[in-house]
Amino acid sequence: MAMSRAKKIILWSGIATLATISLLIIILITFDWNRAKPWINDKVSEATGRPFAINGDLSLTWQRGFPKTDTWRDWVPVPRLSAQDVVMGQPEWSKQKQNMAEVGHITFSVNPLPLLAKNIVIPTLQLDDPKIVLERLKDGRNNWTFDKEDDSPSEWKLDLQRLLFYKGEIALKDEIKNIDAKANIDSLDPATNSDFVMGWKLSGSFNGARIGGEGKAGELLALRNVEKPFPLQASVSVGKTSIAVNGTITKPQELAAIDMRLKLSGPSMADLYPLTGITLPKTPAYSTEGRLIGTTNDLGGKWTYENFKGKMGESDIGGTLTYEGKQPRPLLSGTVVSNLLNFADLGPIIGADSNESKRERGVAANQPADKLLPVEKFTTDRWDSIDADVQITGRKIVRDASLPIDNLNTHLILKDKVVTLSPLKFGMAGGTLTADIKMDGSNPVIKAQAKVSARSLKLKQLFPTFQPMQASFGEVNADTSLSATGGSIASFLAASNGEIKALVNDGTISKLLLEQMGLNVGNIVLSTLFGDKQVKLNCMATDLAVTNGVINTRTLVVDTEDAIIHVTGDINMATENFNLTIKPVSKGLRIVSLRAPLYVKGTFKNPDVGVDKGVLALKAGGALTLGAVAAPLAALLPLINVGGEEQSQCATLLKEAKEKPVAPPPGKTLKK
Repeated sequence: MAMSRAKKIILWSGIATLATISLLIIILITFDWNRAKPWINDKVSEATGRPFAINGDLSLTWQRGFPKTDTWRDWVPVPRLSAQDVVMGQPEWSKQKQNMAEVGHITFSVNPLPLLAKNIVIPTLQLDDPKIVLERLKDGRNNWTFDKEDDSPSEWKLDLQRLLFYKGEIALKDEIKNIDAKANIDSLDPATNSDFVMGWKLSGSFNGARIGGEGKAGELLALRNVEKPFPLQASVSVGKTSIAVNGTITKPQELAAIDMRLKLSGPSMADLYPLTGITLPKTPAYSTEGRLIGTTNDLGGKWTYENFKGKMGESDIGGTLTYEGKQPRPLLSGTVVSNLLNFADLGPIIGADSNESKRERGVAANQPADKLLPVEKFTTDRWDSIDADVQITGRKIVRDASLPIDNLNTHLILKDKVVTLSPLKFGMAGGTLTADIKMDGSNPVIKAQAKVSARSLKLKQLFPTFQPMQASFGEVNADTSLSATGGSIASFLAASNGEIKALVNDGTISKLLLEQMGLNVGNIVLSTLFGDKQVKLNCMATDLAVTNGVINTRTLVVDTEDAIIHVTGDINMATENFNLTIKPVSKGLRIVSLRAPLYVKGTFKNPDVGVDKGVLALKAGGALTLGAVAAPLAALLPLINVGGEEQSQCATLLKEAKEKPVAPPPGKTLKK
């Protein structure tokens, strides 16, 4: 049966189309692609906004598309170009003499269909012997963002999806992060390195500190493969800080998700600021390890250092911290727990680091030899870089026998350059020491306020190694309220204003006890008054006014079984000098040595105690009773804490007291 005219037309049209496609394929295969180099050079230059040239041979082969899409597009042949001696120049604003990229051999596939829409889609780009220089200026311009110099939109778009390196070098010159570094990269044997395809070694500098390290990574840009995270393993040192990571990154060009083990170690956590932008305190040497998970966004993302554990000095540390990008500042929140906290490790954090500790950590010693109060300055220039809301717990304290602290707990808040520790609570000697501390760093000079309360501190626990004190039922109660301006503990105390009130009820004192406490002045005074013997203490009542760093003794009375001792004068914390007069009043005629007052002068480090022979002692000592000094001490009654069968020796003396200590605003003095 004869074929219809319509069928003949369709048949011959199909044959013609097939012949045309076959002819095109033959032409493409046999075509000398070196003739197309000018066109390719021009289009890539237009799309990237910088000079591009293929100086060597250019050839073409065909392959199936990659990565697979499981659609009909997988059957469309993809041209794979191979080019020798490929060069991409720097943009005109670049300060570098080298080209942005010089590649000995480059092979890449191009998806033909998007070319119809003027999109250059490169599924895979392989570079052999590349030398790449990445650059970013202080104004934010960088050479890896492919925009044309005149900022006009290009008709052609470049979409690079996958990049492979074989024995190359990448340099980074970043003026914003102050980085000048170079990484040497080479391929790895996949049979022995699993998901890792590249190994690298790093050298250079960061913020003036030497950096170095090595690591392994997956394909450099698995940009479109969201389902298979990019593996990364690295060990890097920046100055004395060491960083090790092992994990994965999803969509590396966006840092869409990070999940890896992170190890950190260094001489001080404060050194992490240039790397992280997070303000951390000066600490002893530390090391931590935990899980880092996070995602990025326009504000910096959200990052959690989860269940980390480590050491800081001789203390263990652990917890979970979260960094969250926010406006106007990011927020650091979470918990830090130390199951075994060495109290000495807190010294650098609070600015009370000793010269010996500094030398051990390789830090310059700056505490003057003749000064006792710490002069280490608090630095506030980074306080406005972040806000913080962190709970800190020390469950067990390792400390000197003379400092019976059991635990600590505090809530640290940093907001608008104002640091608060509220409350800062210590378990101490069977009682509690609670403080509320505020430091306002919004001005050049820090404004500080501190309220401290000691409640029910047991004398026998305050001095656990002093056997004569173990029979004592006495305790210590105290309230302190101070305000000041300054920049260090020494300068705060030198400019402080406020009140200090304390009661010590029932106990014993001796030269040996004061030696354990490190109280040189008391040691000398006691030896002068009583010799080297135990002295039974009924009550010590203290009411002090602090004005511009000078402590004035409104009332300071010590009642012992042998005498009542009055202390008058002042202590200057700016000059660290004593100016005190001690007037003992004997309860009997048997203590002849108590007939003359003593003076206490000299410095905190070198006190001078002597007998003031020009002043006669009161001779009516036997007639002086506690009731005679009750009126000036009325403000101390709230400190009496009588419980159970314990009786306060100070109760009779202070039964009419009412007031608590107060402090004026920082920089002001109390009104008289």
